[in-house]
Amino acid sequence: MNRQRKKGENAIMDKMKIIVVEDNPVYNTFVCNILAKEGFKTEQVYHLSSARKALIKADNDDIVLADLRLPDGESIELLKWMRVNDKRQAFIIMTDYAEVHTAVESMKLGSLDYIPKQLVEDKLVPLLHSIIKEREQKRQRQVPIFIRQGEAYRNIKKRVHLVAPTRMSVLILGENGTGKEHIAQDIHAQSRFSDKPFVAVDCGSLAPTLAPSAFFGHVKGAFTGADCNKTGYFQEAEGGTLFLDEVGNLTMEMQQMLLRAIQERRYRPVGAKGEKTANVRIVAATNENLHDAVKEKRFRQDLLYRLQEYVITIPQLRDCQEDIMPLADFFREIANDELGRNVRGFDASARKALLTHTWLGNVRELKQKIFTAVLHTESDTIADADLELSYESVSSSTVSFALRTAEEEKERIIRALKQANGNKILAARLLAISRSTLYAKIEEYGIKVEKTFK
Repeated sequence: MNRQRKKGENAIMDKMKIIVVEDNPVYNTFVCNILAKEGFKTEQVYHLSSARKALIKADNDDIVLADLRLPDGESIELLKWMRVNDKRQAFIIMTDYAEVHTAVESMKLGSLDYIPKQLVEDKLVPLLHSIIKEREQKRQRQVPIFIRQGEAYRNIKKRVHLVAPTRMSVLILGENGTGKEHIAQDIHAQSRFSDKPFVAVDCGSLAPTLAPSAFFGHVKGAFTGADCNKTGYFQEAEGGTLFLDEVGNLTMEMQQMLLRAIQERRYRPVGAKGEKTANVRIVAATNENLHDAVKEKRFRQDLLYRLQEYVITIPQLRDCQEDIMPLADFFREIANDELGRNVRGFDASARKALLTHTWLGNVRELKQKIFTAVLHTESDTIADADLELSYESVSSSTVSFALRTAEEEKERIIRALKQANGNKILAARLLAISRSTLYAKIEEYGIKVEKTFK
C-alpha cells in the first residue's frame, strides 16, 4: 500500500512544476536548486507581470512560490488577480519575519501557506511533500464511478463533458436512487478544479435554524452554543464544487441567502462583521419538479434560474435496461471485496429477474439487492431467490424497450434480444408485447436471432 501511495505521489510530482516568483536572481536560483535536488520541476520568474504570463499557460497542478514584495508590487496582488481570473494553483508566500502579519492576511485571500525566508531550506520541501500527500489521499478517497454505456448515458456523458470545464451552475434532475451525486462527482472530476474539494450537502437533513451556520459558518459567540468559530460548506468547498442534493427542501429564507451568495459571490458568516468570497461551483440536484414548486410558492424562481444554467436529466433505471446487467456485475465485484466473498456471476433465473424487475428504487435498489444476493448465495452463482425481489408486473409504460415508432422498432427489438441473450420469451416481456407479435416483427425485419445473439 505504501509503495502504491509513493507511486501515486511521484505521478503527481511528474505532472506539476513550482513557479518561483523572486526578483533576486541569486536567491531565485538558490530556491530552484533546492527543489531540483528533490526532483521538482521549476520555472523562474522575476516580476508580477511575467508571473501573470506564466500562469496563463500553467497547469492547475502547478504551485506558485512567491516573494511577498516584488519590484512591480506585492504578490498578494498576483493572488487576487489569480482568483479573479479563475487560476486555482496553490499559492505559497515567502516573507521576512517582519512581514509575517501581511503573509497571514494573504491566507484570508486564499494563499495556502507562508514560509519565512530564513526557514525555506528546512521548511519548503516538507511543505510541498505534505501538499502532494494530501492530493494523493484525496485521489484515493474518490469513489469509483461506473461508466454506463447505454444510449441514454452516452448522451449524459456528452453533456457532462461539455459543461464540466465551465463555471456554469448545473441542475441534475432524476428520481431517488438514479445516481445524481455520481454525476455531480463526474462533473467535478472533469473540471479544471478537480484537485479542489467536492463537498456534498443533504439539504433535506438541515434543520432550518442551523442551515445558515452550516452553509456560511459562524463566529464564536454568534448565538447560544457557538463556543468557537466554525467554517461552513462554502469555505470547505473553496475553489471546488458545492453539491446541493435535494435543493428543493431548503426554506425560503435559506433560498434567499443562497441566491445572494451565488449571485454576488460573497457571503457573511453568522455573527461576523466582514464578508468572505464565495469561490465555488454550484451543482444542485432534485427529484421534484421545481417549476411546480415555484408555482406553489415553495421555491424562488430567481434561484431556480441561477441553478439551472445547465440541466442534466437522469433517466430511471427501468428506462435503461441495457445498463442493468453491467451494473449488476459492477456491484457484485464491489460486494465480493467488501463482504469477502467470491461470487462469479448470475444464473439464467437471476438474469431474467433482474431484467424484468421495475426498479422503483433505481440504481440504489439494484446495489442493495446485489449485496444481499452476494451475502445470501451458497454457491458461486446468484439465483433469483438470492435477490429477494418482489415480482411486480411490468407495464409497457415503465419499460424502456416498449415499441414506439416504426423507425425505432428494429433497433429496440435487437437491443431487447441482446439483453435476453436471444431468449424470445424474455425479449417479448422486455418489449411488453406478445410472443406472436415479436415473432412477426423478427420476420418482418429479417433479424437473424440464432446467428446474432447466441
